[in-house]
Amino acid sequence: MPIYEYVAVEDGTVLELLRPMKDADLKVEDPEHKGRKFVRRLSTFGLGGTSADATATSHSTHVHSGGCGCGKPNGGCGRG
Repeated sequence: MPIYEYVAVEDGTVLELLRPMKDADLKVEDPEHKGRKFVRRLSTFGLGGTSADATATSHSTHVHSGGCGCGKPNGGCGRG
């Protein structure tokens, strides 16, 4: 089941709710009973690293940011 993020229009409070996809756009009750309206927002995630890391490895499709997906330190798999 996916986790959805909802933000209060009035004050920007963010809630994370675990709910089925079919319920993603159903009304969210204000947990603090303040009458706020919550709308679903696009959730994104980021990977560690800096823009300098991305620039340094822009010639490659294999990006290291503190370690490789293979679990080895930078360059440990021979691809970075």
